[in-house]
Amino acid sequence: MDPIRNPYAPGAGQRPPELAGRDTEVRQFEVVLERVAAGRPERSLVLSGLRGVGKTVLLNTLRSQAIKRAWGTGKIEARPEQSIRLPIAQALHTAMRELGHRHRDEDRVDQFSAVLKAFALRTGAEDRKGIRWHPPVDVAAAKGRADSGDLEMDLIELFTDAADLAGDLSVGAGLFIDEMQDISADDLSALCAACHEISQQSAPLVVVGAGLPHLPAVLSASKSYSERLFRYVRVDRLARDACDRALMIPAESEGVQYDDEALDELYAQTDGYPYFVQAFAHSTWDHAPKSPITIKDVAVAAPEASAELTVGFFGSRYERATPAEREYMRAMAELGIGVDDGSVPTAEVASTLNRKPQSLSPARDGLIKKGLVFSAERGTVAFTVPHFGKFLRTRTA
Repeated sequence: MDPIRNPYAPGAGQRPPELAGRDTEVRQFEVVLERVAAGRPERSLVLSGLRGVGKTVLLNTLRSQAIKRAWGTGKIEARPEQSIRLPIAQALHTAMRELGHRHRDEDRVDQFSAVLKAFALRTGAEDRKGIRWHPPVDVAAAKGRADSGDLEMDLIELFTDAADLAGDLSVGAGLFIDEMQDISADDLSALCAACHEISQQSAPLVVVGAGLPHLPAVLSASKSYSERLFRYVRVDRLARDACDRALMIPAESEGVQYDDEALDELYAQTDGYPYFVQAFAHSTWDHAPKSPITIKDVAVAAPEASAELTVGFFGSRYERATPAEREYMRAMAELGIGVDDGSVPTAEVASTLNRKPQSLSPARDGLIKKGLVFSAERGTVAFTVPHFGKFLRTRTA
């Protein structure tokens, strides 16, 4: 079939042509937007899940919903060992630009810009490296507002002023944070405290975060009340009917059908993980000679799709690991046989390697910092990437 008409999108963070299996989350966020704009109390939102399940896609979709409601929005991607002060200033600057041109009181907009500038200028020199952005230059920085240097206090004042400006227009402000688990413990504590204060005020501002499966535990460790502060949504692989929708609806838009055996095989190959679904569907389309797509077409395309995942999705992550970290992951993969590569006890990893658990802490911590494994419960570890254990077992076979 014509590869130019191939409707599938196996790119990182790219929205698939059919966002199947996320209807509930989208509907619930519509309610959040309406309630916040109406001055009703509502919690911020946290999305968590493995890599490749579509967290970033869903985060971007929710942001698009807010934009359609005329909200001011901004997005950041958290990075390890980088303060969130300047990224948040950038994001709220974007949000307020979306609102400022509609606001009738230019002085109010300038006042917020002055507070934003004061907040941004408290960023340390070490956190400015590699960031090409300057706060608004056409206003003087405010004094005595969001400029104390205490991130918690400054965020509360900045969020309050941003919410007030959005509220003038009967809308809200939204801060969208990807890779939220990479925010440092101190910064995350400050962010939670600011969200708590804004929530108590019923101010029209929400934070929507996305991160790996251990993000709820990280938030709970930063502030005990975070369990009640956010609404947590686990983003998981697609159920069979949603996977079929993700495959069939884009194909039908191009006049192409699948037979039932092909759908069965694609689900078996991908386990319903959205990134895998797009990758295998994209390759199958390119190899299929005509409609309907058959199980034979899937069989022909599967090696190419698997090879692409091996190099790009799995291999690139494996290459980032040190030899000691790779040894640790291979032990995890061996222990993961028969348990769907779920969590394994760290003590058993040490036993498999004939090492003391304490001696393996540097390797484990390095893997966690690189986002290759996570620990949802004390004494256990799991891969952040689905099927990674299977990839390692194949590689070392």
